[in-house]
Amino acid sequence: MQVTSLNDRQLIRNYLDGNEKSFEVLLARHQSKIYTSIYMFVKDDSTANDIFQDTFIKIIDTIRKGKYNDEGKFLQWALRISYNLCVDHFRRNKRRPIKTTSNGEFDIFDVLESPERNAEGEMIRGQKHSSIRQLVDQLPPEQREVVVLRHYAELSFKEIAELTRVSINTALGRMRYALINMRKMLAESNMTFH
Repeated sequence: MQVTSLNDRQLIRNYLDGNEKSFEVLLARHQSKIYTSIYMFVKDDSTANDIFQDTFIKIIDTIRKGKYNDEGKFLQWALRISYNLCVDHFRRNKRRPIKTTSNGEFDIFDVLESPERNAEGEMIRGQKHSSIRQLVDQLPPEQREVVVLRHYAELSFKEIAELTRVSINTALGRMRYALINMRKMLAESNMTFH
């Protein structure tokens, strides 16, 4: 059986048995989502790269010490670690994530699927993503955080609540207010999405 066809659990087991290639496959499989989720919070390539590296150092240390609790949710676990490192970064620097748009940088909306794949469809999709990105960037930090964790990291509201240390109702409320605020901003700017 080829290493690339193994699931996350098998890759971790192989890595613990001394197969370094297994960890390379695991990293390659998830690095894009993990890096992008970090970048969405810090909005800076250099800082995102540093936190990304710290995330994988922590992942390796945890796995090697036998402290990884294999529940078949490696990506969610890794995203939790990266999120916590982002929070630590902002606590150390005593500031919240920058809320400006990223002028063409890769982010959440670049990975959303669209059935339209012709040139016109791509142009419309790009305009929609740019407009939505601007709306998300204008949200208060707590609401923006929930939108990113829910729609990019694909975490459940229970996982978001645990990660951000709030109740599920608070996480749901933040999402609700984020959607209300985005609709209000859409109405004020007369933007439409078809």
